Amino acid sequence: MSRTIGVIAGSGIYPEVFMNAARSKSPDTRLVMAAFHGETREELASEAEVADWFSVGQLGKMIKFFKKQGVDEAVMVGQIAPKNLFDLRPDVRTMLLLARTKEKNAESLFGGIADELAKDEITLLPATTFLEDLMPAEGHVGGPKLKKLAMEDARFGFKIAKETSRLDIGQSVVVRGGTVLAVEAFEGTNACIRRGGDLGRGKEVTLAKVAKPNQDFRFDVPVIGPDTIKNCAQSGIAVIAIEAGKTLMLGGDEVHAMCDEHKVSIIAL
Repeated sequence: MSRTIGVIAGSGIYPEVFMNAARSKSPDTRLVMAAFHGETREELASEAEVADWFSVGQLGKMIKFFKKQGVDEAVMVGQIAPKNLFDLRPDVRTMLLLARTKEKNAESLFGGIADELAKDEITLLPATTFLEDLMPAEGHVGGPKLKKLAMEDARFGFKIAKETSRLDIGQSVVVRGGTVLAVEAFEGTNACIRRGGDLGRGKEVTLAKVAKPNQDFRFDVPVIGPDTIKNCAQSGIAVIAIEAGKTLMLGGDEVHAMCDEHKVSIIAL
């Protein structure tokens, strides 16, 4: 049966990877894109059957667009820069959502958006839809095999990241030799990588990135890709520990090539 899916497209390669997977696995699916100024790559909009551009905060306008196009399922793919969440030009529907939301974190805000979509009979799908085969299983994923001390740091970082994510602080940490160098917060993963790398001075530094204990996979799914490897290599981070079966690895061929080139290891725990 033909489907019409609304693609809420942020930045990076995630929206493109999703669209390619949707076309491959469900050829009859019609993709309707909500693109965002300053986030979505301009050339990507032409790859959807229909696309329109919005500012962050125009929730009511986006839902009206989806309803007009016959959308009854939607998916959030790609990041919205944290600074844009605090530079909103909200319409009435967004203002009402913000007024009802006491804790302004990703889970509560995106959960509120899911509830608003549901009011108009639009189901928010898991952000891993069509992409389940891009979530590595437990074990070595790419780059050089880990030695004993590196594996110990990977497990230590993983443990700390699970705790900070449980507290809704952040889902990534940078560690070295059993010491926490940096914890991700509002600034995002890339800034955490740079800060931790600077403190570690490029000596066997490890990045751990995990899912929250009760991760809502409709949004905020842990993702690594070519940009992650590039940023780690530039910051002297030699190991990336991810959560097996709960982390999307986008751009797999490029990721593997970059890991081999820059001697960055990926392990799924």
